[in-house]
Amino acid sequence: MLFNDKSLIGIDIGAGGIKLVELHQRKKRPVLFTYGFINEKHNVHSLLKQNLNPTGSAERLPVDPVDESNVAGYADKIKKLCLACRVKTKKVAVSLPVSSVFHAIVTLPVVKKEEETRSMIRSEVKKFIPWSLEEMALDYQFLEKPTKEATTQKILVNAVPNKMISFYTKVFLRTGLKLEALEPESSALARSLIGRDQSVNMIVDIGAERTNFFIIENSVPIIHQSIDYGGHKIDSILKNNFGVQEDELVEQFKKDLFYNLNRQGQTLPESLESQANMFKPVIEPILKEIEVNLEIYLRQAGNAQKKPQKVILTGGTGFLPFLKEAIADKFKVKCYVGDPWARIIFQQSLKPVLHEIGPQMSVAIGLALRNMV
Repeated sequence: MLFNDKSLIGIDIGAGGIKLVELHQRKKRPVLFTYGFINEKHNVHSLLKQNLNPTGSAERLPVDPVDESNVAGYADKIKKLCLACRVKTKKVAVSLPVSSVFHAIVTLPVVKKEEETRSMIRSEVKKFIPWSLEEMALDYQFLEKPTKEATTQKILVNAVPNKMISFYTKVFLRTGLKLEALEPESSALARSLIGRDQSVNMIVDIGAERTNFFIIENSVPIIHQSIDYGGHKIDSILKNNFGVQEDELVEQFKKDLFYNLNRQGQTLPESLESQANMFKPVIEPILKEIEVNLEIYLRQAGNAQKKPQKVILTGGTGFLPFLKEAIADKFKVKCYVGDPWARIIFQQSLKPVLHEIGPQMSVAIGLALRNMV
């Protein structure tokens, strides 16, 4: 069988593991061909952090993520995952970790020449990125087409360190796959969970090490914030409260506990109050950060009367009990765990399994959906 040119593998390399989804387009619809994941801790959020100088001085030295052993380690894991999943296409789209993408909206004067726009963007970006422009790759898009009377325009800018691009390029060169695109996680999540919905929505992505908050408007991520709370914090809580110490046992215990607690629905019997209190150290910072993000968004020009229509939960800890009820109650919005498989055709026998792993696969699915939706 010949495979459609729009067949694509999406690979999400996160702190909690590597996720893979391969989609083929059939009759203009994305069809699931294969999927898989490796649940293993990775240092993607620290690839560009600085280490102490080995001489002991206060000076810090930058880490080189393109170190050959680092590249080889990631490449070997990806090759093994591809082999286990029996992928067919060689084309791949890969997520850039949120921690390495500098994201901002700038308001600039309307000018006729693109060269002038680029020059103004570079001048503006200098103010907020911690790297020199020579070390960064810049990408931008106009959020709206200016009217004839408009004197200013809003532009979304993403900046990524060249070293990160070099790292991923070398990794996938070793795998034998063809790297088609590097994309921020926020864009992939918007594609898999929001689609073409033009209303204002928020995505809360609860990963292994951190929780990311994205406000999406007109299907475009325009605000992003993060906090260092995630699945690993939940693991610590469970270890302390239930005495389960081995990581594999904690992971299975967490899945079973989440499933049983979520079956209780939105009511909270007295017997569950202790469990609800147990998760407060994670839930309360998430509620606070949602509030902060909403304030930032509403303060922006023209947004005073706008409000997100819904809050969509995703990520490996997206099924965190009591969270969606707490968000819905505090902010008076619809809140639910997103279904990234909603626009994808798959065998119905897989539905229970895909539902269970859906939140952790959202980024990989969004990547594989490039040019299909």
